Amino acid sequence: MDRVASSMKQVPNPLPKVLSRRSAAGSLEAEKENFDRSQTISINKAINAQEVAVKEKHARTCILGTHHEKGAHTFWSVVNRLPLSSNAVLCWKFCHVFHKLLRDGHPCVLKDSLSYKNELGDMSRMWGHLSEGYGQLCSIYLKLLRTKMEFHTKNPRFPGNLQMSDRQLDEAGENDVNNFFQLTVEMFDYLEWELNLFQTVFSSLDMSRSVSVTAAGQCRLAPLIQVILDCSHLYDYTVKLLFKLHSCLPADTLQGHRDRFQEQFKKLKDLFYRSSNLQYFKRLIQIPQLPENPPNFLRASALEEHISPVVVIPSEASSPESEPIVETDDLVDMDSVSQTSIFENKFDDIFGTSFSNDPFNFSSQNGMSKEDRDRLIDQLYREIRALKEELELFKTENHRLAEQLRGRICELDAELAEQQHLKRQAMDENEFLRTELDELKKRREDTEKAQRSLTEIEKKAVANEQRYTKLKEKYTELVQNHAELLRKNAEVTKQVTTAKQAQGDVERAKKELEDSYQRVNEHTQRKAQEQMEVMETMQRELMSSKQELQVLRSNLETSEKEKREHALQCQLLEERFVLLQSAVQEAEHIVQDTLNRLDDPGHLSCTSSADNLISRTQLALDSVESLQSALSKYLSNPSDVSSVLRAVTLFGHLMSDTILQGSATSHTAPMEPADLLFETCKQCGADVLSYLSSLKHESSLGNGDCEAIRDCLNRISSIGEELRPKGLDIKQEELGDLVDKEMAATSAAIEAASLRIEEMLSKSRAGDSGVKLEVNEKILESCTDLMQAIQMLVRASKDLQKDIVESGRGAASHKEFYAKNSRWTEGLISASKAVGWGATVMVDAADKVVQGQGKFEELMVCSHEIAASTAQLVAASKVKADKDSANLAKLRQASRSVNQATAGVVTSTKSGKSQIEEKDTMDFSSMTLTQIKRQEMDSQVRVLELENELQKERQKLGGLRKQHYELAGVSEGWDKDAD
Repeated sequence: MDRVASSMKQVPNPLPKVLSRRSAAGSLEAEKENFDRSQTISINKAINAQEVAVKEKHARTCILGTHHEKGAHTFWSVVNRLPLSSNAVLCWKFCHVFHKLLRDGHPCVLKDSLSYKNELGDMSRMWGHLSEGYGQLCSIYLKLLRTKMEFHTKNPRFPGNLQMSDRQLDEAGENDVNNFFQLTVEMFDYLEWELNLFQTVFSSLDMSRSVSVTAAGQCRLAPLIQVILDCSHLYDYTVKLLFKLHSCLPADTLQGHRDRFQEQFKKLKDLFYRSSNLQYFKRLIQIPQLPENPPNFLRASALEEHISPVVVIPSEASSPESEPIVETDDLVDMDSVSQTSIFENKFDDIFGTSFSNDPFNFSSQNGMSKEDRDRLIDQLYREIRALKEELELFKTENHRLAEQLRGRICELDAELAEQQHLKRQAMDENEFLRTELDELKKRREDTEKAQRSLTEIEKKAVANEQRYTKLKEKYTELVQNHAELLRKNAEVTKQVTTAKQAQGDVERAKKELEDSYQRVNEHTQRKAQEQMEVMETMQRELMSSKQELQVLRSNLETSEKEKREHALQCQLLEERFVLLQSAVQEAEHIVQDTLNRLDDPGHLSCTSSADNLISRTQLALDSVESLQSALSKYLSNPSDVSSVLRAVTLFGHLMSDTILQGSATSHTAPMEPADLLFETCKQCGADVLSYLSSLKHESSLGNGDCEAIRDCLNRISSIGEELRPKGLDIKQEELGDLVDKEMAATSAAIEAASLRIEEMLSKSRAGDSGVKLEVNEKILESCTDLMQAIQMLVRASKDLQKDIVESGRGAASHKEFYAKNSRWTEGLISASKAVGWGATVMVDAADKVVQGQGKFEELMVCSHEIAASTAQLVAASKVKADKDSANLAKLRQASRSVNQATAGVVTSTKSGKSQIEEKDTMDFSSMTLTQIKRQEMDSQVRVLELENELQKERQKLGGLRKQHYELAGVSEGWDKDAD
């Protein structure tokens, strides 16, 4: 050791010389060439044909290379030379490395890879033709990578590793509900391919063996770590986006989103659970577990219960193929030969080449002896330890700064909460001040109105005074003119006296002057008289105006109070009319919502009886008369608005109920009456909306015409009378026994159906396997649940019938009660037969489906028929029941259970059909233009044929329903002539 130390002191360290030579300008290209060569070697070592997992150190070198060159040019230049289309293992490991680059590489990796997207698609289709080995795995993995590239291209805000904060997630949708809706669909598609790869990998492994400890098993399982990281983020973002969508959109609109989420939730929960039990993942990753039940998006507060799944990769975790680090002390203790061998092997594993060809081979380049190299190795390891200590200090400081930032974030959150509280207080105070300002403005307007009225009166008085002044001036002018004429007359008289010699000559002139004077004098006097009369009139008007002004001034203060009382009275009347408008708008909303529900597919399973429809129609007619009477009272006395409010509300609810009952009755009626009844109900709704619209305006409040509504209701009642079933051709004293007999037969039929389903389930478990067994189990279990629900319904119906008979027969026997209420009894018998027949037919259909000879659609139709039959039994059972009866509540609960079980049968049938039937995707890429045109013409011909067949089948269905309804009494022994 002393010799080694002394030799290290004597021999200069060659590393600074090498580094100084590399720092020269001429060596930059050599350094880049060495880096590219090292990157190429790492890519070739990571992507090879050996069926082992990709080594983490090689994948990490590829990732660092993309950050060094700010792109993926080197990666693709190397990959393009690999035979990915001929070696499935090579292609599988390429997908793994490329997935890592998309997640953790430089952001420009996606941009540089988009030009190869079509090639990845072609390669996926090529590997999809192989059903064994890595073929299907490569096909699905390539589709997943294409989907990931398309997702990040459409949504550039999402980084490759999908790590985003809630604020960044909101910004990605740009506060637009349409963007959030589309983003959720794209996340569903993305997660769907992740789950497909997950399931395909598990399906390709023999889970009965410890596959996770074998090299081949680890080769297949290694990429699932990236899939688990992606799935955890996609699940978390999907939950948050669905809660945001449910806060903005109706629940019915998002039914498809919820169904798809439920399906993916079950798959992801199962896959996370299965993965966490594998030994391979336990050393590399901590997989989160999803909650027992999916979130309830219909309850907004459930978002607070959501916990984001966090995938933890332990810092000390390493891949199984990683190599232990050789410490410096071990190097010192070993002899020089073993030290050199170990270092050479490690250097070769890290940089991918031997010492003889490596530019860092100091021994070959500088003539360095083994002792010098040992010293250099020792020095390098000491520098490595120093760098590790510096790195630890950096991590510690980084952790301290992160804690400070978290504390600052908490302080800022508290300040933000306080600012938001102050903002809400300010908004409340602002709203209060705005209300006071509105009141002050209203008072100011009233005062200004009164002031304007007073000002107009004063202006009128001033105008009268001005007119009087003008008339006075005119009168003065006339008086002056009259005096002037008098003076002229005196001068003429003087001239006549002094000019007697010229009397003969001027006699005519004198006479003319006298006549003129007379006329002027008379005119002047007449004008003066008229002016005096006008002046007197104006004086009287002026006095009257002054008196009126005085009265107005004296009464002005007493009349603000009267005006205010009048204004308050008018405001009260307006508010009462607003209440009436609100009630009318609510009734319009109820009726409009009912009309919208008529076209809802979920309403097609609702049924009702003709008797129930007739009774609801009569109540609706009564509500029309009540509304007319209440409107007349309101028009005569607007202060009483309570009666018309009650009448409008009752009118809206009863009309809505009548329309719904009419539509439900049409679902079980023959085609022609059903269509007529349905159209009449829609017309009735339109007439009701038109009538209610006339009630929202004071001008048309008393002009509304209810004749169209009465006519529609009468037509609905007439159609219901025609749809009423005819009486049974049986003695009335035997009706009671027949009811018990039919109910017992129905129970027996249901029991027999349940036994047959159990037998079919046992046979399927014994003879089937795989997907077919899973589908058969789901369908038969859902059918069993439906049979149990129907049994509970029949028992509840019996209990309710017993209560009805005991409460209504009095001293008579139950047979006499049934005979007295023959129509109700006949409805019970018909409904019981329908339930028993429907159960038998559904079991037959299920048997055919399980055996592979039936159609899934037939089983779904049978399920809907059973729902309609049980609805008929419920309607017949509760028509005479007390609304507060406990057995009636049990019957309704049993009816809801039947509906849920029916939905379960339909859901399991659809799911089984999608699992059994293969959906082939046609490939038109290799077809010529002529072939495509020919295929298009054949498709159009097939579409026309199918449409023609569909039309014929609908006509046939309508005829069958009509014939069944007309002949139902004959086949069941009913008498058409009975009441």
